[in-house]
Formats: sequence, structure tokens, C-alpha cells
Amino acid sequence: MAGHFEATPGGGAAVALDEVEIAILRSLAVQLLELIGPGDEPAEDVDPLAALFAEGPSEPPTDPALARLFPEAYGDQDTELRAASAEFRRFTENDLRARKRTDALAVVRTLDALTITGDGGAVLELTGDECRNWLGALNDLRLTIGTRLEVSDEDEGEAGSLYRLPDSDPRKPMVMAYLWLGALQETLVETLMP
Repeated sequence: MAGHFEATPGGGAAVALDEVEIAILRSLAVQLLELIGPGDEPAEDVDPLAALFAEGPSEPPTDPALARLFPEAYGDQDTELRAASAEFRRFTENDLRARKRTDALAVVRTLDALTITGDGGAVLELTGDECRNWLGALNDLRLTIGTRLEVSDEDEGEAGSLYRLPDSDPRKPMVMAYLWLGALQETLVETLMP
């Protein structure tokens, strides 16, 4: 189980993590929460139906990582498609942000609930719902880190260029985190497949 997820009874998954891995995952999830930003949760006295139709932003984010997490729905080839994308974003981005916050918070909370054993590690056991949260958060983390590293589709196809970075390259730690998150995500997907 060390380093990869394994299926558990009831549709969940488990993975053994050491203290450093737990700290890295928690730190990355917290940074993702900070990047996504706080939610504009409706007050309790607000009509739930009205909250469903609350309008969000119509312009894409200027930060490249946020633009990757909240992409244009129809591209920006012409004025008509830009207008359609703005309209789509206006009614969907708030919900998408809320879901991404929920996923990242689930990662933080499940990691915070772990009890570190004498050997400096713990086994993280996730329910089926927590697995879905983790998949979303791992994907968002990889997209964010990949954007910051300027990973292209070609780099994804041949990860060799990422593996060949010299240790002196300042991007090396983030590349290692990017590749590790990808391996975690892959094994979690595999455990959830029938």
C-alpha cells in the first residue's frame, strides 16, 4: 500500500503516507484553497432558489492557473463565442469554485484527522465520497502545478523531459510533486474502477 491507493470494502480506498507526504499534501491543498479564494456563501435567510441564480463573474481569470481551473466554455475565437462563454461563466463559475473548495477542504480535513504512528506515518482511509473529493483535488493540484511549470501536452506525452531536469533546476521540487500527484491520482482512479 505504500505510495499508492488500494481499494477498501465499501467502495473506498486507502494509502499509507509518511509525515512528509502528509505535510506536502496538506500544504498544497491549503495553497489551492488560497488560490481559489473564499466562497460567497449565501446568508441563511436568502431564498435558496434565488441563490441558485446568483450571478458570478463573466470575465475569465487573469491568473493562468485560475484560467486553467476555470477555462472558457467555448473558446475565444470570435465575438459571439466570447459572449456565450461569458454568459456560461456567469452562471456556472460560482458553483465550480464551491465544488473545488469542497474537494480541497476534504483533503485538508482527512489529513488533519490522521493519527501519526510511532514510525512517522499513517494510513489514510477514504470513503467513496471522500475518494471523489480527493480525485477532484488531485486533478486541480496537478492542473495548477502544471500551469505554473508551463507543462504542455507534449511534455505530458513524454514525461522524460520532466525527469531529466537537473537537481539544480529550481523547478525540480515542483516537478517531483507534479509527478507524485499524478501517480497518486492514477492509483486512486484504478482502485475505483469496477
